[in-house]
Amino acid sequence: MGHPFPLREIARQAGLSEATVDRVLNGRGGVRPSTAQEVHRAVTDLERQRTQVRLVGRTFMVDMVMQAPNRFTSAVRAALEAELPGLHPAVLRCRFHFRETGPVEEQLATLDRIARRGSQGVILKAPDVPEVTAAVGRLAGAGIPVVTLVTDLPASARIGYVGIDNRAAGATAAYLLGQWLGDRPAHVLTSLSSGRFRNEEEREAGFRATLRARHPGRTLVGITEGHGLDATQYDLVRAALDRHPEIRAVYSIGGGNPATLRAFEDAGRDCAVFVAHDLDRDNTRLLREHRLSAVLHHDLRHDLSEACRLVLRAHGALPPAGPALPSPIQVVTPYNLPPAVR
Repeated sequence: MGHPFPLREIARQAGLSEATVDRVLNGRGGVRPSTAQEVHRAVTDLERQRTQVRLVGRTFMVDMVMQAPNRFTSAVRAALEAELPGLHPAVLRCRFHFRETGPVEEQLATLDRIARRGSQGVILKAPDVPEVTAAVGRLAGAGIPVVTLVTDLPASARIGYVGIDNRAAGATAAYLLGQWLGDRPAHVLTSLSSGRFRNEEEREAGFRATLRARHPGRTLVGITEGHGLDATQYDLVRAALDRHPEIRAVYSIGGGNPATLRAFEDAGRDCAVFVAHDLDRDNTRLLREHRLSAVLHHDLRHDLSEACRLVLRAHGALPPAGPALPSPIQVVTPYNLPPAVR
């Protein structure tokens, strides 16, 4: 395969030896298919981060590890790569380790592999379980700073969290939904991708507490473990609608919103109010079509820039600063879409 990058740069991006990369690029065999895929992904990432490769300065290689649907990880990748040039004179490059779902052991293996081969930092979105907390401790012990993104691991050795105040976001959703429903009778469906992510638990708790305080007669119906994927989400929503014919509103915490709306349509039911999170490609389209009432959004580019700056400060490449404040929560409707996504 043709490429303009030195072998050592591809090896560094892939986290593999130069000999392994050379075998893959020259088709000499003796390499597992998954390893060959890592080399090809590394070349693709270098193409996308070409300006960073050419800059001269102290280089920091950062690993981003996330479990999330592709629509969200694609938005995160684009936001990070848009921010990288603005961090000059430091030069940041990123290796991406994304997966939509799977056992936590797979993510643990990725984190431990990073700890063994080395990195200047990890930006992490992972379940809040003891095994992940322990893996973050091993990274810290290896001198690798960890920043949590979107969802926190407060009991871990991470150096900081970047994202919104998730409990406040849930309370905001309850306020909006309650105002728009008014006195109309309706049960409310709350949808989580997984109960193992702290951010989703905090959003649900803030939503539940605020809605019960403001509208104590409103019934909540919860579903979880759809992982934000349309196939699993559809079945969960359809089953909830069959059990609860009074459901007329949705607070979607974990995504899979096209499938949720399709389940309503197939059941012959209207959704009076639908509040979701994040301006990914699905939600942007649904908002333009007026099929969502509002999306609670935060500036991913700001968040990724702050995460990178936390890593740089940990290495003394930037002066110290106070703790990062939560990202502002933006309430986006079909009428105030940000210019970048109109």
